[in-house]
Amino acid sequence: MTFAPAASIVDSIVNSSLALIWTITAATTLLQAGNGLLQALMPLRMQAEGISVASIGVVAAAYGVGFSTGCFLAPSFIRHVGYIRAFASLAAVVSVLILAMTQAHSTLAWILLRGLTGVTLACIFTVTDGWISARATSSHRGRILSIYMICTKVALMLSPLGISFGDIRTDGLFMAVSALITLSLLPIAATTTSEPNAPQGVRIEVRKLFATAPSAVVGAFVVGLVNGPVIAITPVFGVSIGLSQDQAAALLFALQAGSLAMQWPLGWLSDRADRRYVIAGLASGTSLVSLLILWASTQNANLLILWSFAAWGGLALCIYSVCVAHACDIVDPGQIVSTVGTLLFSWATGVTVGPLLGALAMEVLGPQGLFIYAALASLGLAAFIVMRIIRVQRPPAKGGFVDIAPTSSASAGLAPRADLGTEESQPHTSDLEGEAEAPDQKGRSPATRVETSP
Repeated sequence: MTFAPAASIVDSIVNSSLALIWTITAATTLLQAGNGLLQALMPLRMQAEGISVASIGVVAAAYGVGFSTGCFLAPSFIRHVGYIRAFASLAAVVSVLILAMTQAHSTLAWILLRGLTGVTLACIFTVTDGWISARATSSHRGRILSIYMICTKVALMLSPLGISFGDIRTDGLFMAVSALITLSLLPIAATTTSEPNAPQGVRIEVRKLFATAPSAVVGAFVVGLVNGPVIAITPVFGVSIGLSQDQAAALLFALQAGSLAMQWPLGWLSDRADRRYVIAGLASGTSLVSLLILWASTQNANLLILWSFAAWGGLALCIYSVCVAHACDIVDPGQIVSTVGTLLFSWATGVTVGPLLGALAMEVLGPQGLFIYAALASLGLAAFIVMRIIRVQRPPAKGGFVDIAPTSSASAGLAPRADLGTEESQPHTSDLEGEAEAPDQKGRSPATRVETSP
């Protein structure tokens, strides 16, 4: 009797799993391509229409409010209609909202439309994160998650460059965004695989997690405070310092490229040390690079500005994942879902407040005010983490870093050690629901309700 080599068995398992996730990966890649182009297009369009930087910040804050709301509404919605119908209906709504933006000529209209896109995109990301989390089992989750994250991050990285293919004052680029989001329906409509169980809601316990892992909670909040306004207002910053619209959009490309390039080296480093040292180093580096961007923007050093944005993205956009990994190292496996949900809530709070502060800094101090604000906020985070390191010593991490984006509470299934907590967390479902509900007629599991505590 002959036995197949272990490597070929693993490859066959991975290939089988890829067959299960190719549809959601393709759909999310198209969705993120449209989302990335929209991130560059919206602020440039609003600026071209004479909307002030402060008002653009309010529009960005509306997205944060909508995104927070969508994260908590999504599990219940998915429970009632299932993954496929949820994705299809929500993507259709987003596509219509994008087309409606072509008729937005007031700040109030932009606030309403951006807030609604925040709600719907958060629900869609809950669908995609939950689907991938259910399919990527512990035996090969690393390779599956890497493929999924590379595809979606590359789409988010390259799509802002699409600004060069149209005129921001016309409707063509908005139609292109709508088309990409509509095309994301095709892989989902063509899937022949069964749907996973609906993701559960989570109990948000900021006070409890702060008592356990304050560095992670504060880190996630400050990441939202800093990254939210920088991503939302960077195209306006670029144009304000004399860059062309294409060059300003390329700054978003540089941010995401830096994040993609640095996530694995930083993950390797954070797996071999107290992760708080990594968080403090990233925050300090973000502050220093913010100062470099300030200097380069006054010297008309366009190439240095581009490289500085890549370095900034490689530092600032990776902090959230390290915060999640740090918190997951400390809490019990059965608490990871609640932990990731709480960190997402902290991040979303920062994303709601941050654009208001960043835009105000630009209004008062000029374009450079955005990165003066970013430098000070990042330095404050670094100082807080250093104080925590001095007060409480922790052993080095034991591996398990996963690059998790703040997209939905369902991303808890992608977190380090999440697979260890699956069985442990099951008996406590009733604790979150009050009284457990039976599956519906199609066999979909009920979602738990979301509760928050101060």
